[in-house]
Amino acid sequence: GWHHDLLDVDPRGEPDIVCDAREMWKLPPRTYDAVYCSHNLEHFYRHDVPKVLKGFRLVLKKSGFAFITVPDVRSVMRAVIEDGLDVDDVLYESAAGPILISDVIYGYHVEIERSGQDFYAHKTVFTVNSLVKTLKENGFPRVYVRTGNYEMTALAFLQEPSASQRELLGIPRDGR
Repeated sequence: GWHHDLLDVDPRGEPDIVCDAREMWKLPPRTYDAVYCSHNLEHFYRHDVPKVLKGFRLVLKKSGFAFITVPDVRSVMRAVIEDGLDVDDVLYESAAGPILISDVIYGYHVEIERSGQDFYAHKTVFTVNSLVKTLKENGFPRVYVRTGNYEMTALAFLQEPSASQRELLGIPRDGR
């Protein structure tokens, strides 16, 4: 039952909205119930992440939330140490092909080389603690995080999630 508006800085993908996520303040305020941001936030420099999150806050309705998925650099580091991997070793196989340790840290080298676009590069990394801290410091007081498969997903709310949101998103009453 969701309506989906795709925002992208690259018009080649024919998004509904062509916009740099750092400039979401230009969009109509309080329009959306949710912002879905999968493997995007790491493409901004650390000092630009608050600008992106401010845009999320501005376009979300008061009861809205952000669904954010980013690489979990701690689990990648753990694999490097425990499995004796190097930066050019394959971490896992994806539908797009092998993903190297360096792809998780710096961005998928195949796409960066193919496109010639540096906006595909990763410019910051997150751990669970740093992501939660960043979200809370930037206006999302309720944050719930799940980890697995070298990534983490944060559900970041502007206010306490409703019972229906908790049920829909699988957030237990105790918040874990």
